[in-house]
This record gives sequence, structure tokens and C-alpha cells, in this order.
Amino acid sequence: MGLFFRHNINDFTRLAIWKIEEDESFFLNSVPSARDISHPHKRLQHLAGRFLLKYLFPDFPSEEIEIADTKKPYLLNEQYHFSISHGGGYAAAIVSERNRVGIDIELFAEKIKRISHKFLDEDEMDLVEDSMGGQNLQMLTTFWSVKESVFKWWSYGNISLKDNIKIRNMEEDPDQIVHVDFLRGGNEFPLQVSFRLFDEMVLCWLVEQ
Repeated sequence: MGLFFRHNINDFTRLAIWKIEEDESFFLNSVPSARDISHPHKRLQHLAGRFLLKYLFPDFPSEEIEIADTKKPYLLNEQYHFSISHGGGYAAAIVSERNRVGIDIELFAEKIKRISHKFLDEDEMDLVEDSMGGQNLQMLTTFWSVKESVFKWWSYGNISLKDNIKIRNMEEDPDQIVHVDFLRGGNEFPLQVSFRLFDEMVLCWLVEQ
């Protein structure tokens, strides 16, 4: 199928989801190989994510990607800021010429209900119930994905999804935005995370303002 979803956020920031139905040779025509990844499906996900970077910006220098100690990929000269996510048979990427970014995709799965207490506090759980009623699978997955996108935007590690990333409220229609406070060093930094729901998954992304 290839391209599943594309969104040009502005003139210098773009994102896309790719549904992976090709074999490795398709992606290796555009991006470096991933010999250090032994699992075939994970390697395919990796290649699809790197492929999307060049799909969004054809001059993206994939061969210059470095990996930080936190396992975040980055470019030394920060020609582009980018973030990649994988889930099942999908890969997603966001790239910006100007702003730090974070992206996450999550497939809906019942197990999220069993671990919700690990990443949501009482106020956030109340927000889930007030918004959708009960342990709504889509809402819980969206909140998890929101926090993961903030975690990837932050990129330095050493933060707790439950304690450092607080969801305050959300706008479901028409903007589909979640308002978040990022707590670090005794300070609060307000952030806006956008989201889009699909039949089997949610996509969340953050562009630093």
C-alpha cells in the first residue's frame, strides 16, 4: 500500500505514515542498510522509518544519522530535526527544518488498560472517564501516545511519563489537540500535542513552538 497518511504541518515541517507491505530491497534503494538489526520485522520497520525521512525531504542525509546515548537518532549539524516511530506494520516520521519534534504511533490493544496506572495519575484517569466514559481503549492509547511523543521530543531520557508529563485537557473537535505540562527542574512548560485517530491506531506529534 505504501503511503498511508501525509500531513504538511507548515512550509518546513512534514509528517507521514507508511504501511509496510514491501520487502527490504524496496527501501534499500533509498536508505543505508541496517545490518546491526537481526530481527527481520524490526529491520523492516527501521528501514521504512528511514525511508520516510527522505520521502518527506528528498535531500535528507540519512547516511549522516548518529545515535545518541539515549538511543535517539539525530544529525550532528541539525540540518533537520526529526523523530521516527513504529507499530505493527506501520512506520511514522516527522521532519522539520526549524523545530524540535516528536512523533508516536500506537496500535489499539487491550493491554493498555492493565498498565494505565503506570503512566496516568488520578486527575488524568478522571479526564479519561469524563471524556469518553470508563476505560476507553482509544482514549487510554491516545494518552499513552501523547506522552511518548513528548518523551521523544525531549530526547534526553531520565523522565517519568507519569510524573514529568501531565495531561491537562484535550480538544477533540475540530482541532484534536492535547494540552500538556512538561515538568522539569521545578518548572512547568506548556506543550500542545496533536493527534489523529485511525481505525486501528492513533498518531500523535509535537512540534516545539
